Amino acid sequence: MISAQDCKGTEKTHAEPLRQGAGIIVIDKPRGPSSHQVAAWVGKMLGCQIGHAGTLDPQVSGILLIMLGNAVRLAPLLLKHDKEYVCLMRLHHEVDRRRIDEVAAEFTGRIYQRPPRRSAVKRLLRIRTIQKMEILGVEGKLVLISVRCDAGTYIRSLCHHMGLALGTGAHMQELRRIRSGSFDERSMHSLQDLQDACFAAAAGNRETLDAMIISVDEAVPDLPTVTVRDTAIDALCHGAKLAGVGVIQCDEFRKDQIVAVLSQKREFIGLGKALAPSATWSPGKPGLFISMTTVFLAPGTYPKGWKKGCTPKNQKNIAR
Repeated sequence: MISAQDCKGTEKTHAEPLRQGAGIIVIDKPRGPSSHQVAAWVGKMLGCQIGHAGTLDPQVSGILLIMLGNAVRLAPLLLKHDKEYVCLMRLHHEVDRRRIDEVAAEFTGRIYQRPPRRSAVKRLLRIRTIQKMEILGVEGKLVLISVRCDAGTYIRSLCHHMGLALGTGAHMQELRRIRSGSFDERSMHSLQDLQDACFAAAAGNRETLDAMIISVDEAVPDLPTVTVRDTAIDALCHGAKLAGVGVIQCDEFRKDQIVAVLSQKREFIGLGKALAPSATWSPGKPGLFISMTTVFLAPGTYPKGWKKGCTPKNQKNIAR
């Protein structure tokens, strides 16, 4: 495991920032440090502002999404990702395997949870969905479980409640997150690998470091897309709403669904909220259909699509 002292040395070595612009890097968080500490170390190595999505307790390992630069604007989406864990649960007394399987089936689906006392959020009753639970193995009092669940599910609480249902009591002994949304263990990089890549980049070889960083559009692959005309892009970058006449093509989406807005070159402009379902309109049709919520492309990247002397504001914030 990399130490805080190692990271201080890295900060001194890389006088110039090694990363500029938005991106995501998937770190294999080790047991011990907090998510905030790991994110801070990554920020020192790369010399850029960072944020992280999906906090893991210090003694929990696995996937931690680190957002670089203004990719922190993706946090509301990344935090909603479904998660998958491998958990080692310790029973307080041995139980027949058949009964353990029965209780696992009972806890699959919608369940009530209250965050544990040690959590950083209010302990309000909530509903979460356990999409799939599989008992991978039982050895004495130890039960290895695979859990796929909604964001915000507390596996520590799940183990406690399963122990109550079994009549033996139980607690979570170890936990590892192996998936967050579309990111799995194949996407992860250790802190040591990142530090090695940073030293190589500082020496002039950026290939390994650049390969580790995921672009913001790749970070939201499941969103429906809307492709817009070049003349509409700069207005969108200034906060204008998108009219149907500025759209070239789009996927299917519902009203209020978040969509990815792309240029004709497939550049990622930003995220928008659908003001109407796609079924009610077609590209080129008048009317407002997308309200931009997050913009990643810098204003001025494309020429203005409105007349000289006009602004998106006095054109009623419409991108055509």
